[in-house]
Amino acid sequence: MPRPLRVIAATFALLLVTACNSASSGGTAPSSVRGVTADSIRVGGIVSMTTASGYSKKDTDLGARARYDRANAEGGINGRRIEYLGAEDDGQDPARNLAAARRLVQQDNVFAVSPMSSVTFAGAGFLDAQKVPTVGWGTLPSFCGPAHLYGFNGCLVPTPGGTLNQTWPEGLAAVLGGARGKSVALIAGDNDAGKFGIRTFTQGFKAAGFQVAYAKAAVPATSMPSDWSAYTKEILRSGPGGRAPDAVVSVMQTPYNIGLFTALKRSGYKGVISDPTDYDPGLLAKDATKQALDGVHVLLQFQPFESDSPAMRQFKADIRKAAGGKDVPLNMHMMTGYMSADLFLSIAAKAGKDLTVESFQKAAAGFSDTGTLVGDRAEPKGQKESFGCGALVRLKNGRYEVAVPFRCYPPIPFG
Repeated sequence: MPRPLRVIAATFALLLVTACNSASSGGTAPSSVRGVTADSIRVGGIVSMTTASGYSKKDTDLGARARYDRANAEGGINGRRIEYLGAEDDGQDPARNLAAARRLVQQDNVFAVSPMSSVTFAGAGFLDAQKVPTVGWGTLPSFCGPAHLYGFNGCLVPTPGGTLNQTWPEGLAAVLGGARGKSVALIAGDNDAGKFGIRTFTQGFKAAGFQVAYAKAAVPATSMPSDWSAYTKEILRSGPGGRAPDAVVSVMQTPYNIGLFTALKRSGYKGVISDPTDYDPGLLAKDATKQALDGVHVLLQFQPFESDSPAMRQFKADIRKAAGGKDVPLNMHMMTGYMSADLFLSIAAKAGKDLTVESFQKAAAGFSDTGTLVGDRAEPKGQKESFGCGALVRLKNGRYEVAVPFRCYPPIPFG
């Protein structure tokens, strides 16, 4: 063999030996898959840590970290550790949401975004176009349809042709002894999420047999009212014969709910009050907040913390460990982050050792499991409809109690 060819052959052999040694010793061999090396999977999150109203979902990050920490302690996913970068704060601002998505992909080179929890998801189109598996709280239409976006409990706000989760209407019907002859008032913020929420819940409550006496996305979303009297007067006269409705349902965040519920109670309202956000023992530290929320029925889309299932015991242990061994007050945002991470991990595990976007998507297309904290899960069903499970808890005398046990309800067509 001529000398130049011998040199080339020897050099090539050396490169092969080096590559093999790197792989066998657990080194980070080069990969053509963004965010995936021989021994790690890089993941980031997007969460509304701060907002203009003071409402925060920051504990979503803790919940995700708790689940990823356990996965790593158990050996990772098919031999790869999860390198969780933490969550970017979008400040509940569309521009910041998109900027965070771009930064995670273009600068941090993440394989996936999980969790994503915000009332805005301007980065949805970018993440889907870049083929970034994204898992979060499916409270926005963006989680309903795009190929690479997944709600941890499914698609909660479907497009026409999809289905609606009936947990809330059916749960309140159980509280009221049936929906027949009962009226409900629905109120939300004046933004896209609020308007869509009013549209979907109006249909859901009517389908359950309620009379929807009031349904408006009328509350300014950027500046919380200091005087709620205009809203309460209209609501309290909206029922049959100008009477108060049997239930008032708020599709708003905690600071707004506190103001509205306080005003309703001061006006003498004695009906059922319900919302989907105020399941948080930390809210009970202030007397005014505790009084405003006393008696309120809160919608949950997961098993209540008061349950004693093996999955709930595991969740509590994981959160405690991630919090440095401290018993921290549990809240729904921890669960949102935890179950977002759990769905991502479950699909990634099924994708096998050869993890790529394509193998992840293939695994998702045939994914299902049962008995989780959000009920039975299945994809791609979850990209078209919710998993249909939930419960209602009620705050009473400073403690939450289960008002309607966790169960799954048949969905209804949305149109």
